[in-house]
Amino acid sequence: MDNRTDDIRTLFSRYYRPLCLYALHYLKDAAASEDVVQDSFAALLEKPADPASQKAYLYAMVRNRCIDRLRSLGRKEAPVRPEDLEGEISDEQAIERSALEARLWEAVGKLPRGRRELLLMSKRDGMTYEQIAREKGLSVHTVRNQISRALQALRAEADRILDFLLFFFTLPAV
Repeated sequence: MDNRTDDIRTLFSRYYRPLCLYALHYLKDAAASEDVVQDSFAALLEKPADPASQKAYLYAMVRNRCIDRLRSLGRKEAPVRPEDLEGEISDEQAIERSALEARLWEAVGKLPRGRRELLLMSKRDGMTYEQIAREKGLSVHTVRNQISRALQALRAEADRILDFLLFFFTLPAV
């Protein structure tokens, strides 16, 4: 086995789940999301990216493949119409947005399992607190409390990233 294959395996173990969540954002179908992510890793084996930008490259590739899949489904069958997604953006913007969204999904992935599940049911699946409570056998108050805590944790992560960026960009030039 060569170093390139080892690198891909490392990337796969680290980013497979967050990439599937990212694809799910577009496709609203877990199986289709997994297919897109697996195809993207296969393509990465065929056409290597610069090691420093492989993560952003993967996110951009998954996004583009999701949009292609939505287009191939046609207007009526697609859960999200490609034209309802943001307009054309540059490769640099796509990579930047992909990296930011990756950080969000990584932060979501770090939430405790139950809290993460409730948050996704609410935000991704569009379920009301009452529907979630009924499905999970919880009180509406518990659901509201857990989702609130999840959002607080995500805001704290966003604040840490913002603080770092502000610190980094306000350092005096040497």
